[in-house]
Parts: sequence; C-alpha cells; structure tokens
Amino acid sequence: MTEVTGEVNFKVGDDTYQTWYKIVGDLASGAHPLIVLHGGPGISHEYMTPLAEIHNKCNIPVIFYDQIGIGKSIFEGVAEKPKEFWTVDLFMDELDNLVAHLGVQNGFALLGHSWGAMLGAHYASHRHPVGLKHLILTGGAPSMALWEKSTGQLLNALPADMRETIKRHENEGTTDSPEYQQVMGVFYEKHVCKTPWPKVMETSFAAMMQNPTVYQTMIGPSEFTITGTLKSWSCLDQIHTITTPTLLTNGVIDEAQDVCVSPFFHRIPHVKWAQFSQRHMPFLEEEDQARYFQVVAEFLTYP
Repeated sequence: MTEVTGEVNFKVGDDTYQTWYKIVGDLASGAHPLIVLHGGPGISHEYMTPLAEIHNKCNIPVIFYDQIGIGKSIFEGVAEKPKEFWTVDLFMDELDNLVAHLGVQNGFALLGHSWGAMLGAHYASHRHPVGLKHLILTGGAPSMALWEKSTGQLLNALPADMRETIKRHENEGTTDSPEYQQVMGVFYEKHVCKTPWPKVMETSFAAMMQNPTVYQTMIGPSEFTITGTLKSWSCLDQIHTITTPTLLTNGVIDEAQDVCVSPFFHRIPHVKWAQFSQRHMPFLEEEDQARYFQVVAEFLTYP
C-alpha cells in the first residue's frame, strides 16, 4: 500500500493557507478516488484513517485531508480569525481547491462523517460537481435544527442530575471542568464511540482540544448546545437536487438518530439507507466495522 502526503496552497482573499492531505493508493491508477470529509468541524482526520480499508477492498485511492484550521492544516493566528471567516462556503472552496490540485475533478467519490456528511450534502446540493460519482453520508443531517432535535432527545434520556450539570456548566462557561467532561463522557460512551477509544480517535480529539477555535466558533460548547455560526445552517430545501447516487448510514444508538437521516432518504432521488447496530463511528466499532466497509465497498463498485 503506497501512501503520499502533501500540502496544497489555499488562497482566501489576500491570504494563503495550506491544506494537508494524504493519499492511500495511486491516483495514476485511473480509478476514481474516495475523498474523506472528517467531522467536527475541527476534529482532525486521524479517526477516519481505518477507511484506508476501502483501498484494500476496492483497489481505489483514498484521500484524507485536514480541513483548514485543524490538525496538520492549522495556521498561525487561527484563534484571532473573526467568526465570519468560518463558513460552509470556506470549506466547500477548500474541497474544490483540493480536487482541482489533485486533478480528480472528472471522477471522484465523497464520504463525509457527521459534520463531514453535512458538508458533503451541502456541496453536492449547491455546487453539483460534475465529477462526483458517489456520495456517502455517515451520521449526518440536512439541517442543524434536526441535529439538535436528535441530540436533544438523547440528552433528555439522561438522568436529571446529569442534564442539570450540563446546563449549569454551559450557562456558566465552565465546560472545561472535570464534572462537565465526565458527563459528556457518559453521552459519548452511549452515542458516539465506546471506550476505550482507539488511538486514532484520541489523536483527533486531542487536536480539537488543543485548537478548539473551529469547533467552538461553528458549533459551540457541545454536540447538543449549538450556539455557533452553524446554528441556522440548513440544506434541507436543496437536497432534492442531488442527482449523485447516495448512500446514507447511521447507527441504532447513534447521536444522529433517524430524524436526521430520514429527510435525505425521502428527498434524494437515488438513495440507499443502511443502518448499523452501534454508535456514531461504525468504522471504529468492532460490531459494525466489517459490515460498514463491505456496504461502502459494494456501493462504490456498483456500476
């Protein structure tokens, strides 16, 4: 298995940033690559690297990258950027720039997870790239309102004292307290990824904790208290225009419950929905991992 890493210049206004990427496989093979969109926003790509298995299964290149402002695409002064800088258009422009730099604009697939699924859906429904051959949306939603509805339902199922702890610390701005983090750990254990976390998951979340600007600016303090610039985000009224064959996935106890996924299923013309048994990370959960890779591989190789 060959791996190549690199950086591509990404110009925003008068400034130039760098997007770091890694290619598993050979772009010169002629096979349409799979580009992986990580979550967050602001959670680096490492936790998604098990998807390199798709290269093994399908013999296609798999491209990972860190979105601007996180991981290996961090830049000096990231915390000083105004909130207006961090837009969905910024990340779509970055994706377009990467696709063009790698010369794959005539044929590629996208797999987005969580926020990455939101970005992928927005990209497909607003820019309609002619080279997009397959779209995979894992644990996403077509609007932040539906995401909040889903996580809110799960939050309400927690014991009252835990809900009060979350509310108190978020109101007081003390979400870095051990008490808050402990309760968040309970939610993550139930609906995101079971413990002990794989090392790749720890690496990604450590990157977010070290540089929380993107997540806190666009999301807010937590998965279920959205106060950031994405609060009013939606592509719900545009997803019916997605003509690319689309695979939807979520888990039974995923924080992205069916209320998030079902609008995609009902509005995208060419769509398949596969549900897995566990949480938000089917590519990391041992109960779901093998089946997830198989479902994705079959979807990507279907003519």
